[in-house]
Amino acid sequence: MDKAQRPGRRTVLSVAALGAGAAVLGGGAGTATAAGRGHGGHGGGELPVPLVVGHRGASGYRPEHTFGSYQLALDMGADVIEQDLVPTKDGHLVCRHENDITATTDVADHPEFAGRKTTKTVDGTKLTGWFTEDFTLAELKTLRAKERIPQTRQHNTLYDGRWDVPTLEEVFQWADREGRKRGRRVWLHIETKHPTYFRKLGLGLEERLAKLLRRYGRHKKDSPTFLQSFEPSSIQRLDKLVDCPKVVLLSTLKSQPWDFKEAGDPRTVADLVKPAGLRWIASFAQGIGPDLTVIIPRTADGKLGEPSSVVKDAHAAGLVLHPYTVRNENTFLPVDLRKGSDPAAYGDSLAYFKALFATGIDGLFSDNPDTALLAAAEFRKG
Repeated sequence: MDKAQRPGRRTVLSVAALGAGAAVLGGGAGTATAAGRGHGGHGGGELPVPLVVGHRGASGYRPEHTFGSYQLALDMGADVIEQDLVPTKDGHLVCRHENDITATTDVADHPEFAGRKTTKTVDGTKLTGWFTEDFTLAELKTLRAKERIPQTRQHNTLYDGRWDVPTLEEVFQWADREGRKRGRRVWLHIETKHPTYFRKLGLGLEERLAKLLRRYGRHKKDSPTFLQSFEPSSIQRLDKLVDCPKVVLLSTLKSQPWDFKEAGDPRTVADLVKPAGLRWIASFAQGIGPDLTVIIPRTADGKLGEPSSVVKDAHAAGLVLHPYTVRNENTFLPVDLRKGSDPAAYGDSLAYFKALFATGIDGLFSDNPDTALLAAAEFRKG
């Protein structure tokens, strides 16, 4: 481990990066400004480094994007709780990983909605099912959430039907209540899903999100809220509307953001994680959320490879890094960290967490916040 990757030095780098990022929120300043300012830290020192984001809550233990999942993640000690946003037909923002709710609700069991089943193309992928934009909020509230991957997380099916689909406004109200109870602010990490697709339907996400952020006082530079999207143009739009920290999500190296495809922009994620691409991102965002394999690639046979230079390069551009997503089950782990032949059994995820934290990342997303926190504790010293 070189000097720049030791826990103490990593903490200094990451705190400086987000503190500087907060200084240029909404200002459109360049990388030199971002890299050169002081040590404001994650929310003025509220958040540890590295931090743990409860991915869709504690979705390793409860059906994702339910208050059961969010509450458990918070109770486990997750530093930040994630929400994915999609709209309803009447323009309300609700928390689902996708607008296709076939796998995450009991909609198929509702005969009154049988006629809503349809086939759509979302970001180039043809899907058949039921979609949030075809339901009013009142209709959506008659559905109950269920486990998305029951073949992997059979134990989560115990909670099928326990919770409904939450609205973002309900999440803000929950976070405010929990914050008062705990005597500290509850941080959220909010993603706009398929923003170009929804804008074409007249259901633009950014303006609706900004309106709610302002209503609940979460729109400021020091607000306990990260905003994130896989479409850089969505973050650019949000940068003109609100001042809270923003993160550009990045898929695998060969992929392209969907808004780039729509605009004819030839750049790939591999281009965006080069120094020039990172400087461009730093002109309107404060961080990146890369796929785990961008941080540590896997070998041709699926084993854990050697870390890339992306952490060092992103920090040099004044950006923090919140990669996604570590899960405990074998099926999601590098081949050499799996245990036994059952894909749903737990592998050596602690080794994976530690390898990732050792690269100097500022935090990560996990379906298993308790496991992530156990590993993170070793890197919060010094």
